[in-house]
Amino acid sequence: MRKNLLIGVMLGLLVIAVAGYGAASARGAEWLRATASPSPAAPAAEPLRTIKVSGNAQVMVEPDEVILTLGVESWNPKLLAAKTNNDQIVQKVIAVTREFNIPAKWVQTDYLNIQPSFDNYDTHALTGYYVRRNVVVTLKDLTQFEALLSAALESGVNYVHGVDFRTTELRKYRDQARDLALQAAKEKAQAMAARLGQAIGEPLTIEEENIYWYSPYSSYWSYGVAGAMSQNVVQNAPGSGTGSAEQSEEALAPGQIAVGATVNVEFVLQ
Repeated sequence: MRKNLLIGVMLGLLVIAVAGYGAASARGAEWLRATASPSPAAPAAEPLRTIKVSGNAQVMVEPDEVILTLGVESWNPKLLAAKTNNDQIVQKVIAVTREFNIPAKWVQTDYLNIQPSFDNYDTHALTGYYVRRNVVVTLKDLTQFEALLSAALESGVNYVHGVDFRTTELRKYRDQARDLALQAAKEKAQAMAARLGQAIGEPLTIEEENIYWYSPYSSYWSYGVAGAMSQNVVQNAPGSGTGSAEQSEEALAPGQIAVGATVNVEFVLQ
């Protein structure tokens, strides 16, 4: 019994000693941390110096097709009579396109509207009906443009809603305009940096802001995209050979359409 009691007392003293040693060690570590000199802070990273520029470019292209949007409007007190008259004129217009050997897939009647007309809108005194339809014609031979439009008007067309000159190789010229815009951005960044005694490095970001094309011959006379753009590069695409001497006798001068691109590029300054 005495032996077991002695062993228990000895174990208790050992536990107290170990606990005291642990507390002393913790206080020593805390004292070392408090008295140790602070480690120097890592120097802040130097901010990356960059230059941001935009590049604009236009490629001037000779059109190789024109899309005509023609409107036919008929009015009659009787709805059936108005529609019959409209159908007859539309058929005449389609017959004109056949005379010019325009394939049927390039002739489309895409709009039909029937609107009642009233003598007095308050009392709804019905006087008749307007029937309207559009005919859209894609013409590939631009030398036929004048003659086709005149023949269409003579057949009964009331409105010319659109004359839209286009190029069938728009994708190719879009790529050319984008390449020129990137070149313009790089040259601009080089010139600006050199003026301040700097040089440019690798591009950090590249963003395509805008790809556009426009023709000044559309029916929207106030449409002036080019006037709102600041161009760095303007390049004429190779001619298609359509500007022959025969066109000098015609009133039509299709000229060129503009295909443009705008890019934003950020370069690292060296």
